[in-house]
Amino acid sequence: MAIYVDGSQSMEGEYAYATPRKTPTFWQWLTGQPGAPTGAAAQNLVEPQVRWMLQYLATKDRNGLLRVAYWACGKNGKEVEVLGELAGTDVARYTFAGPKAMGGGTNLAPAVRDYVGYLREQVAKGARRGCAVFVTDGQIHDAAEVKTLTQEIAKDVARGRLPRVNFVLVGVGDQVDEKQMEDIAHVEVKGAGHLWCHRIAKEITQVAELVAVLVDETMTVAAGGTIYDDKGAVLKVYEGRLPAVLEFEAPARTKAFVLEVSGNRFTQPMPEDDDHHDGDDDDDH
Repeated sequence: MAIYVDGSQSMEGEYAYATPRKTPTFWQWLTGQPGAPTGAAAQNLVEPQVRWMLQYLATKDRNGLLRVAYWACGKNGKEVEVLGELAGTDVARYTFAGPKAMGGGTNLAPAVRDYVGYLREQVAKGARRGCAVFVTDGQIHDAAEVKTLTQEIAKDVARGRLPRVNFVLVGVGDQVDEKQMEDIAHVEVKGAGHLWCHRIAKEITQVAELVAVLVDETMTVAAGGTIYDDKGAVLKVYEGRLPAVLEFEAPARTKAFVLEVSGNRFTQPMPEDDDHHDGDDDDDH
């Protein structure tokens, strides 16, 4: 697993460390509120979010070490500054003050290539799946290139040249282009399906929790599967990968669904008190 955080200039404010006051302000003194504790450490908005993500995602990683990097760095926003393989057990000692050279653009393709190269190295060490999280606060300037690159990666996955991989793209704030993110997420290749999922967080302080939910939803649990209703009709086919969270539509009054994985069938009854069952037979739920 890996975490890539936007290092473009638009993120400069989020990386700025705020130094806590050691004595109460006049307003705090007037209202009886205490000042910050003496020696309280300064912290930026990004740092606690990356620490939280690192600690959580490390529990799902093969060896508990994640590749962590800044992307969209350098003059043209095309450089990737890798911090290294960081352990989820040591988050308290890591600082995330931003890249050495903040970027003048937001180019995602170099970060995706960096991750794929890292994944290939990890496959030789035993990795069997991959997941990378990308966080940005602005529009992506090379979206067309990212979509083309995604197709190439998906073809390698379908051909067995790469293991199953998932990309999580999280936009922060009101400057992100949701339509652009949807276009990237909708790229699909037969045998590999969709590689991307995306969401938007209103503030940087919401990113870690949102990433945890997305990763849980997109974790691959099998190499594909098929869902049938209780009459044997196919409801949905998952090509290439079966996610941990399944979403599909079934006719009203369906009593159960059947999940077929690698020749094995698992039947799951529908809840009898499901409100959707009260509709007409032709309705879906």
